[in-house]
Amino acid sequence: MPGGIVGADVAWVLVASALVMLMVPGLALFYGGMVQGKNVLSTLMHSFGALAVVTVVWALWGYSLAFGESHGGLIGGATHLFMKGVGTEAKGTLPHLLFFLFQGTFAAITPALISGAYAERLKFSAFLLFTVLWATFVYAPVAHWVWSPDGWLLKLGALDFAGGAVVHLTSGVSALVVALVVGRRRGTRQPPHNLALTLLGAGLLWFGWFGFNAGSALGANELAALAATNTHLAAAAGAVAWGLVDLVRLKKVTALGAASGLVAGLVGITPAAGFVSPVGALAIGLLAGGACYGGVLLKEHLGYDDALDVVGVHGVGGALGALLTGVFATVAVNPAGADGLLAGGNWALLGKQALSLLAVASFSALLTFVLLKVVQAVVGLRVDAEAEYEGLDPHVHGERAYHTGGISLGMGGHGPTPREAAATETSASKKKAPMGPAPVMEG
Repeated sequence: MPGGIVGADVAWVLVASALVMLMVPGLALFYGGMVQGKNVLSTLMHSFGALAVVTVVWALWGYSLAFGESHGGLIGGATHLFMKGVGTEAKGTLPHLLFFLFQGTFAAITPALISGAYAERLKFSAFLLFTVLWATFVYAPVAHWVWSPDGWLLKLGALDFAGGAVVHLTSGVSALVVALVVGRRRGTRQPPHNLALTLLGAGLLWFGWFGFNAGSALGANELAALAATNTHLAAAAGAVAWGLVDLVRLKKVTALGAASGLVAGLVGITPAAGFVSPVGALAIGLLAGGACYGGVLLKEHLGYDDALDVVGVHGVGGALGALLTGVFATVAVNPAGADGLLAGGNWALLGKQALSLLAVASFSALLTFVLLKVVQAVVGLRVDAEAEYEGLDPHVHGERAYHTGGISLGMGGHGPTPREAAATETSASKKKAPMGPAPVMEG
């Protein structure tokens, strides 16, 4: 690009990269507060582990597969293996290294999102192997389709400003497959053990999402300002919508509902952040809050155990956001986008968004199923019954988050012995475990 590196753009994307990285511990707290106390560290380690492991994968081969020289618009090649050719030279108005860093934070948080579906029951070795494989064979190709200059969905004209399909749809659909393959948790569902952690995590996610969406403008410019404003408006609208449904159903607004609603709004606006007006962002946030509420309730009727509601929030929110981008997009705010259904009666854009959704969802589901079967054959998927009752923290990591005596099993204490609980489960497992009153949703 003429003009080379621009200092203001560098400064903003450096900050945005740090904000997206901050979302990972934010997600850890968001998820950690919703599990039982005996599984807090295990849940936190899923997010922190993904940040570490995927960053290494990204440097060695993931970035090259996502942004290397294209092979038919489907996958990148060996152009940047082991960070070859990734230095301080200009890529647009940024140093190439900074573009690599910013995109790497997206790659790291996406498989961490999936961990909410298998919380409290997956082997740590299975988590590590699955995360490496998924980042390689699912995330990198989809990122290439959507964001590489030669990606087939980008050339088709599908719009995804900051990852509605690449991040949220892939993780949400994969979470559904994981929940079905891994199976339900043993025993009855427990309420979130510490909603204060969850609310703190939600606040960090809201804060970090400014980097996620506005940073995707890749510069300190008007488009970043639009994306930041839209992000904030949609989050607020999502929280309001979820709270209103809470009020109608439960006659009260729950703290977990507020946290879930704001995240739903953020997920919904992600693909549209740089393509819609602020009023459109409000509409998307409201619709996402209501739709994701319904998506979370869906698991009670279908019987799958998505522990922290990745499917209901990220899967439903990502799909809805992609479709609503085709409705609310307008070139009046971004000439590089397209007019959607409302701005220009453009059904073609909506069709492209739908095709993008179907392609990404189908690919993610199929590959995730295959990868899970590979992991199952190599290291197995689930911890045993005794470990699940004792808690993954002491069994897998040899540590406990809480050491206070006299606390119930769900809060980190001991309750019945693991063998006693496992024996009791033998007969109880034949019955469908209750999912708990809605919307005490774990995510």
